[in-house]
Parts: sequence; C-alpha cells; structure tokens
Amino acid sequence: MNLNLSGEIALVTGASRGIGQGVAVALGKAGAEIIGTATTSVGAKGITQNFKKQGICGEGVVLNIADSDATQAALERLGTKKPSILVNNAGITQDNLLVRMKDEEWDKVINTNLSGVYRLSKACLRAMMKARYGRIITISSIIGMTGNAGQSNYAAAKAGVIAFSKSLAKEVGSRGITVNVIAPGFIDTQMTHVLSEQQRTAILEHIPLGHIGEVDDVASAVVFLASKTASYITGETLHINGGMYMP
Repeated sequence: MNLNLSGEIALVTGASRGIGQGVAVALGKAGAEIIGTATTSVGAKGITQNFKKQGICGEGVVLNIADSDATQAALERLGTKKPSILVNNAGITQDNLLVRMKDEEWDKVINTNLSGVYRLSKACLRAMMKARYGRIITISSIIGMTGNAGQSNYAAAKAGVIAFSKSLAKEVGSRGITVNVIAPGFIDTQMTHVLSEQQRTAILEHIPLGHIGEVDDVASAVVFLASKTASYITGETLHINGGMYMP
C-alpha cells in the first residue's frame, strides 16, 4: 500500500490543535509539505514550531476561512506552492436551541463550516484541475448524520459539506481529483475534555467499541484518502465513530 506523500503540498485548516493538528502531523510524516492554518498569528507560530519539533517540512499561516478576501489573499501569498491536497478541518460551534438561536449564531456557523469549505475548495481547485490531480478531504461530523438538539446550525453545515462533496466529486472526477468526507464521532480532543464523567459514561453506552476515538484514528484515514492508494475512492463519507452510527 503506497501511503508516501513525498512531493505533495497539503493545506490543512484549523491545524493548531485537535484533529487538525493530528492530521497535519500525520500528512507531514508521510512526506508531504504542510501548510497549516490558524486564525491568529500566535496559533500560526505554534504550528510552525510544532512542525520543526516533529521534523516536518511546513509552516503555519494565518487564515480566517469565513473571510472570502482573506482566503484568496492567503493562497496568493503561497506563490508557487499550490496545494495538491486540501483538508477542510476548521470549524466552530455556536450552540443554542433553535427557538433561542440568534441570526448571527446561525450565520457564523454556516459561513465558517459550510461556506468556508466552498471558498477554499474553489480557491484550490483551479491548480488541481490544471495538474489533473488533487485530493479534497473535508471533516464533517456524526452530528451531520444524526442531528443533535441545540446544534441545528452545526448539523446543517456538517450535513451540507457531505452533499457539497458528492456534487463536487462528480464535477472534477474526470480531472483526476477525488473529493471525500470523514465524519468523526466522539474523538479525544480539547472539545471532549469539557464533558463530565456522567456525560462520557452516557456516550460510551452508545459506542459498540466501548471507547472514545483518538485523533490518530482520523489522521490515519486522512493519509489514506490523500494517498494514491485511494485513487478510486471519491464522493464517499467515511464514518469513524466506533460503531455509534452505522448508515
């Protein structure tokens, strides 16, 4: 199985922590040059430092994917470095019951988690089409499949990227570009650390494998989908949730 990504340039959004950080490191260790994004200069500097520590070729850059102008400007600053692998990972939550949800809470999540994927995919697509090769991998969520009370905005966005990716896969498959989605369940990151012991116990009761997933479970799947080994897989959603949801 060929998982060597030498010669590839991978753009990973939200790479300063959690799943994004794990994905960026895994792709880097597979040989790709990594461009990791964060919303602050402190975050971008931390990404660069982590890459150096891990012996990975790459750097951190500042990018707010909710800002259309910033997205285009960030790619222009990369110059000749045209990503052949794009991992849409960055996302936010603004949880609230719909009856109490403010328009800005809806708009902010949709603009970042769904429209951000649209903007960045479109911005990277031209170079991929010219090269007749590319990998676009978007991180969705189990919530995009099951829904969750208090997260109608998040669920809509995460479901939206799945339909978006299927459509895009049909548009660009003839150019050698694959478009896939990974939908994680509960993964051990900073976001799940805030759960109480009671909440974690309740969640584990619904996971047949009996434990919360690790960042490496997702990162390894991204490396596979980014590799030439997965060249005949497109328009798919890979569910990594320990059996919590089985479509």
